Amino acid sequence: MTDQLNKDLHFAIDVLKQAEQILLHYFQTGIEAKQKSDGSFVTKADQEAERLIRESIAKKYPDDSILGEEEGHSKSGKVGNTRKWIVDPLDGTYNFTRGIPIFSSLLALEEDGEITLGIINAPAVGDTFWASAGGGAFKNGQAISVSAIDRLDASQFNFGSPQRVQKDNLWPGFTNLIAKSYWQRCYGDYLNFTYVFEGKSEAALEIGVHPWDLAPMKVLATESGGRFSDLQGGQSIYTGSCLVSNGHVHDACLKLLIS
Repeated sequence: MTDQLNKDLHFAIDVLKQAEQILLHYFQTGIEAKQKSDGSFVTKADQEAERLIRESIAKKYPDDSILGEEEGHSKSGKVGNTRKWIVDPLDGTYNFTRGIPIFSSLLALEEDGEITLGIINAPAVGDTFWASAGGGAFKNGQAISVSAIDRLDASQFNFGSPQRVQKDNLWPGFTNLIAKSYWQRCYGDYLNFTYVFEGKSEAALEIGVHPWDLAPMKVLATESGGRFSDLQGGQSIYTGSCLVSNGHVHDACLKLLIS
């Protein structure tokens, strides 16, 4: 990891820890949620946390652009600057509003089209995951890695909303994957992914999501020894879907999903 990326990492972790205080305040006291046009939910907690993160980035890195869930894309004023911060201030807003502690803040740095840094901060449970290009993947300072299981029939498969799978006409492949895998779980949101990074599951599927949902997952998957792809087998975080795995069962999962 370069000195600059190390500085970026420490900054990113620190700013998510600051945003954590906003989220925990509203989580503990309760908050009203509003439904957006795309069916997702937003609260004052999302908005205030993203505002804090954006202002911190703009102050520290004024030439960098920012893409966030609540306020869209604010482009850099510096010609030729390819650094872009990608922000989801509150991933799992529905859980958050129901008092379910499975929610997180997500922050990633994209440089020249590559995700070089990714952080997941889960305030309610006190866990922070991070990875940097060439620097490995960590949970609360301890290195993490994917499992060595190489058989789908011995694997645990995690997934998000089955309703989204139906809407994307992936139901036949999805049910085939369920039938061929050993165990299945729908933990939801960041846990679907981090259990793969920690070697507790072998694959995780998400459908109908956004780049801010996926950006940190890409570098965390790679740096923990696993694999990230969209459902076409490419590497984009902008196609609205992804499969994360330990690498060993990735091709088998993809083949079943798109068959």
